[in-house]
Amino acid sequence: MESGLTRTQRHILLINPTITSRRSAKFPLAVLNLSAALDGRYSSSIIDGNKDRAFIATTLRALATGGIDAVGVSVMGGPQLRTAIAVSRAIRAQYPATPIIWGGHFPTIGAEAVLNSPYVDYAVRGQGEETLAEVLDAIFRGDGDQVGSIAGLSWRSGGRIVHNENRRFSPAGLVRTLPYERLGDPRQYLAPTYLGRRTMGYQAALGCRFRCTFCGVAAMFRGRTALPAPERLEQDLTFLTSRLGVDSILFYDHNFFDREQDTAPLLEVLAKFRLPWWCFARSDALLNLSDRSWAQVRKSRLRMAYIGAESPSDWLLHDVRKGTSTDQTLAAVEKCRSNGVTPELSFMLAPPQDPEGETERTFEFIRHIKKIHPKTEIMLYVYAPLPPAPGSRNLPVERAVADLRDSDGEPIVFPTTADGWAEPQWVSYWCHTDVPWLTPRLRARIRDFTTVLGCRFPTVTDIRSPYWGKSALRTLASWRYRFQRYERPWELDFSKRFIRLWDPRLTGL
Repeated sequence: MESGLTRTQRHILLINPTITSRRSAKFPLAVLNLSAALDGRYSSSIIDGNKDRAFIATTLRALATGGIDAVGVSVMGGPQLRTAIAVSRAIRAQYPATPIIWGGHFPTIGAEAVLNSPYVDYAVRGQGEETLAEVLDAIFRGDGDQVGSIAGLSWRSGGRIVHNENRRFSPAGLVRTLPYERLGDPRQYLAPTYLGRRTMGYQAALGCRFRCTFCGVAAMFRGRTALPAPERLEQDLTFLTSRLGVDSILFYDHNFFDREQDTAPLLEVLAKFRLPWWCFARSDALLNLSDRSWAQVRKSRLRMAYIGAESPSDWLLHDVRKGTSTDQTLAAVEKCRSNGVTPELSFMLAPPQDPEGETERTFEFIRHIKKIHPKTEIMLYVYAPLPPAPGSRNLPVERAVADLRDSDGEPIVFPTTADGWAEPQWVSYWCHTDVPWLTPRLRARIRDFTTVLGCRFPTVTDIRSPYWGKSALRTLASWRYRFQRYERPWELDFSKRFIRLWDPRLTGL
């Protein structure tokens, strides 16, 4: 190797570009997992743009020391894409010989667009820990032939882009201990939420065994999942509570409640700690839990479960391969209510098959749910299927995307570069807030309903807005909600200039 360096002397800089405010920042789990996976092969350090608002300058200073041999960037689509491009451009301009490797949700789906951009050398698809280590081996050995055999990697060969075969699912991440100390003081990531004073983000399980056509998790894990051993969860929670003072948890598992025989042992661990917690869940999985498991759920102090209700139409749930039904959504709401858990239901509005009709049916379904259980939280998004990932062979996704048309009936053409995806209209598309087939009338209708609903039922997760302000907005919105007069809620828009409600769609809890 160059200059007589051994492999363990190579140093990798891992970057989490800015995606949220400092106040809302949680542990950058993606780069923490990568750093842990590289241990024993390479040394690594982490820069988190959510905490370091000058992270690009910090990155350039680190490179100026001459001790950085490669840079790995974790990239989500949407607003993080812009900051990922900015830091990558800066590195390429000043240190053109430094390899830049992107991984995460965006490169998994948009590897072609990533490599059509001059500031990225390699795109890692799917789980990235093993792929990153192998591509670093190839780079530092100067072994171009090895690159072509690395599963899960997309790269350039001459003038063409090559997508190697997909990497098989690996549960290896479930046994690694995360190096929280590489973030400086880990306590800076603990923040007050409605759950507690020192809430942390944590992921126990990997993947999801379902393949919903609109979900990026399906592209990342292709229907595979793995849960941790109960001993591992207990070990982590002991460390986090005793050493860091954690008093509540946001579980970022893509589907915490899977098969009961796998979930039940984890519930027993959580019941020992009794930390208020939040998680993702499916309605069918919740309904399949036994009375014994629900007793453990109550004892463990689960406060809220985020459930993908998606639609009030069973035909649409079938078409998007959700695998649940409207009846199950309603039953899950009742099951949560009777066990002291707040259901948080997400819906996807304006599917291209019948944008206006399905949107209005969803509004009526939400009103029905609010009548049954007013404390149900509602999250509204716009249906926006993403293009299939390279090598996905997912025919339902390919068909759904191929049939998309804009509001003028013209075929939708997705961007071919990362810069294209960073344009405002495509950031909105990736974030499920706007799509080309929305008419101005429907766009306004969705916005107005969302405003009235959010003012009439402010989210319980909002611990920052004053109580008097939320009460005032509830009163102002009550007549509009009661009589379904959503159009042009000027008085609510005016009031929200002074009473800023918390929107968990934008910044989480």
